[in-house]
Amino acid sequence: MTDWESSSMVRVLPPARPRTLAKVPFVELADGRLQGVVSSGSDIGRVYVSSVSAGSYEFACSTNNNRPCGGARGTFCKHIATLIDEAALQYGVDRVARYLRVDVTGDVTGEQPTGRDIAERMRDAGPSRADGTAAAAVFSQFLRHLTYLEHPPTTTPVPELHWFPTTGAVR
Repeated sequence: MTDWESSSMVRVLPPARPRTLAKVPFVELADGRLQGVVSSGSDIGRVYVSSVSAGSYEFACSTNNNRPCGGARGTFCKHIATLIDEAALQYGVDRVARYLRVDVTGDVTGEQPTGRDIAERMRDAGPSRADGTAAAAVFSQFLRHLTYLEHPPTTTPVPELHWFPTTGAVR
C-alpha cells in the first residue's frame, strides 16, 4: 500500500492549462453534466449558472436570480461556450469530450481540438434547451465552495476540510 492510499488526503491532477477564474470561477464535470458559474461581461454583480448534459447536449443558462439567459435561444449562448472553453483548459479537451460523449477526432486540419471544437460538434448535433432545474444545485455548490475561502489560515487540521483534495505536500 502506498502512502497516499493510507492517507485521508486525495491527490489532485493539476489543471491542463491555467484558466481565467475571473471569467469562470466555478466549473465541474458532475451529475452527468458540464456545469459551472460564468461571470457576466456587463454587470459585476451578475453571474450565469450554465450547464450542458452529457450525451443529449441539453443546455441551460440563467442568472443567479433565476432569470433565463437571453442569448440561449435554440443553441448555446456565449456563457455556455465560455464554460466549455474553460473546462477544456481545466480538465483537458479529451477528458471533457469523453465526459460529454462528443467525438472530436478526425479534424482534417491536423490541429489539436479545442473547447470550441467540442461546442461546434454539440451544436451540429442539435442541442435542446433543458428546464434549468439543475441551476439551483449548481449555484449552491459554487456558494459552498466559496465558504472554504472564508476559513482563516491555519496549520492545524480543520475537521470540515479533512476530505478536501491536496497536492500531497503538507505545509
